[in-house]
Amino acid sequence: MDDIPKIFESEYRFCLILWENEPIKSGQLASLCAEKLGWKPTTTYTVIKRLSQRGVLKNENSWVTSLVSKQQVQVSEIDRLVDSTFEGSMPAFIAAFAQKRLSEKDISRLEEMIYEYRKEHLDG
Repeated sequence: MDDIPKIFESEYRFCLILWENEPIKSGQLASLCAEKLGWKPTTTYTVIKRLSQRGVLKNENSWVTSLVSKQQVQVSEIDRLVDSTFEGSMPAFIAAFAQKRLSEKDISRLEEMIYEYRKEHLDG
């Protein structure tokens, strides 16, 4: 998912508000960002412009909508983390993540996800 632009933490918090409320007028978005993030309207408009230039959202006639989904951004960030911190090894990433002690429910869910992945991508 190299085509998803890097989204920094404050931008991600902004995107969470956008994803929950889109499509939304830029003025309403500025009000929500003031309420939830403590931002001045100028900060919101700057972030809208920056993310629009990077292809994360579009702002047409003061209506703001996302061009990438929350899941796309999350997957892209995990890919970056695995590449930069775990030398591209997903098993090393999962082993480090599992150190937090997975519950039986977590393990069952992971097994289901692996099964579904295998079914969709490998058995086909």
